[in-house]
Amino acid sequence: MQTRIGILGLGGVGGFFGGLLAKAYKESEQIEIIFIARGETQKAIAESGLKIIADENETVVFPSIVSNDPEVIGKLDYLICATKTYDIEDSLQSTKKCINKNTIILPLYNGVDAPERISNLFPDNKVLQGCVYIVSMIEAPGVIKKVGPYQKLFFGSRTASIYKLNALQAIFKKASIDSQLIDAIEETVWEKFIFISALASATSYLDQNIGEILENESNRKFYLSLLNEITMIAAIKGLELPKDIIMKTIVKLEKMPHEATSSMHRDVLAGRKFELESLTEFVVNEGVKYEMETPSYNLVLDKLIGIVAEN
Repeated sequence: MQTRIGILGLGGVGGFFGGLLAKAYKESEQIEIIFIARGETQKAIAESGLKIIADENETVVFPSIVSNDPEVIGKLDYLICATKTYDIEDSLQSTKKCINKNTIILPLYNGVDAPERISNLFPDNKVLQGCVYIVSMIEAPGVIKKVGPYQKLFFGSRTASIYKLNALQAIFKKASIDSQLIDAIEETVWEKFIFISALASATSYLDQNIGEILENESNRKFYLSLLNEITMIAAIKGLELPKDIIMKTIVKLEKMPHEATSSMHRDVLAGRKFELESLTEFVVNEGVKYEMETPSYNLVLDKLIGIVAEN
């Protein structure tokens, strides 16, 4: 039996990890990798393949199928989702004919609200939890650029079949994906969320890159206030995160390229739609829910809502 894996969303995350899978299983009769894409991205990959630029290396890969037509895509055993969080519902609705009751869905989004949103759409399916650490972006349609050393993928589930989880982990490993199957996956996803939410909110609010935030005292202080607020919410929710989570998050940030910024900040600068609801507003709403004040997050939300209104 052939295992069919769909990659939905071919941006920095889906393009990079999907590219590694397509490269590894190009000649495989057991594993088929399908890219779900439309428009310029679909056209570019169909004609020239997906190009991945990492450090000094360039790789071009071709999936077995690149399409947005459910009839062409067919039924999927696994669906890896990596669109922007504001596209979750629309993108999954457009691929629902490819999902049967046995399809396992792995979300690799920036926020923590995706599994619940996907389960609302597909209550009969196993929806895993997952996150990645990577700095990568779309350079042009069908071209992904990765910078820095990070390319880790974490996933897991409290309810999915361990056989299916192990099978997916084996598929990742054979494709040279640095992946870990984690028992305490909710804590791992929240650890990433703390990192990405505070970074996205700080860079977008201050209009500064990573280096400019770390090297300026008032910017760093504001970033720390965001970290304090989001970690307090995680604690109130009962998540067992490391006691030094704030220090660990800062160390992680210091290891990143200082000229880099968050994907949300890049979208704000380019005048594109950005992930305000999942990365900033979600934290403010959780604060309201647990009766905890989030003054710094509120400042970010108010400013960025103004930017949305202007656009």
